[in-house]
Amino acid sequence: QVQLVESGGGLVQAGGSLRLSCKASGRTLSSYAMGWFRQAPGKEREFVATITASGGSTYYSPAVTGRFTISRDNAQNILYLQMNSLKPEDTAVYYCAADIRARTVATAYEYWGQGTQVTVSS
Repeated sequence: QVQLVESGGGLVQAGGSLRLSCKASGRTLSSYAMGWFRQAPGKEREFVATITASGGSTYYSPAVTGRFTISRDNAQNILYLQMNSLKPEDTAVYYCAADIRARTVATAYEYWGQGTQVTVSS
């Protein structure tokens, strides 16, 4: 079992930055690939970024490529999402997720956090 807790969300103006964190407990984070997803009101949960267990490979949604960076600190059991040049359309609840393999489909992930709200004002 893995428990995931996100933090770092908030209200920011367009063009600003936020860094989300996802703290894992229960089992070591290094055993899992990790992903960030987001869900806006009335929309389906969508893929944002994923990173392999070692941190050696990452993949991003085209909507965030060049603006967001996923990273991890396996020693501290923490996953990060650095979000720069934020846009109003980035407003959503952001979730971290863990699974054996790095994937872009939400249903493939076994463990989920409770989410953290990110609101970008125009």
